[in-house]
Amino acid sequence: MTDLALPVGIWRRECAAELKRSWRLPQFLVPTVLTPAAFYGLFTLAIAQNRSPAAAVATLAGYGVFAAVGPALFGFGAGVAMEREQGLIELKRVSPLPAGAYVAAKLTAAVAATAAALTLIYLLAIVAGASLSPRQWLLLTILHLASTVPFALIGFGLGMRMSGKGAVAAANALFLGSAVLGGLWIPSAMLPGWMRAIGEAMPSYHLGQLALGIVGMPVIGSAWTHGSVVAGMTALAAIWAWTGWRRSPA
Repeated sequence: MTDLALPVGIWRRECAAELKRSWRLPQFLVPTVLTPAAFYGLFTLAIAQNRSPAAAVATLAGYGVFAAVGPALFGFGAGVAMEREQGLIELKRVSPLPAGAYVAAKLTAAVAATAAALTLIYLLAIVAGASLSPRQWLLLTILHLASTVPFALIGFGLGMRMSGKGAVAAANALFLGSAVLGGLWIPSAMLPGWMRAIGEAMPSYHLGQLALGIVGMPVIGSAWTHGSVVAGMTALAAIWAWTGWRRSPA
């Protein structure tokens, strides 16, 4: 094996191992994969008062972002904190594992879980009558999968700073807070002013607005503004994650 092929093989094996490990944990799969789809089916199909294709499309935009939040926060936040307490991260640091392979493996698992949750939600949306053009489906899928990144960085920073129990509590709070305050479950226009103000400080709000724009629904503000804010928040989250990695002794 060449020197160039060796690191690539290590990255691939690390990602494959993380995928196998995470998919064998029901405590990871249930809240991250099944919960978003269950909520979408419940509020869009089961108890919705206005069951229409337009409503299915509007809720699809927000619930797709919601589906990305769980795997990122629980896989990176709670998962990293527990592995740090167990000494696994310290072991990987002193091993010849290439820099970034551990994070790449975690991100691969989070994106895979998001893709699984999105598949279920998209199927339910089609059953509910949602109809989008191929271009809209493509752009929406890209946005929903990319939504994993800022929350993964936030979760990683939490995991490198907090205990396992503390990270689980924080991940749960951010998971639900991002959905409610970010307008992913209830349109932001229906929320009280103070809740909207808090929500606008979260990536979920701006990602949700971008998703609404893709599916042709009314948007608060411009796509350029929301995209710029998401980029800025992602950069800050990357700094938060990197400083957490550098400051942690284990």
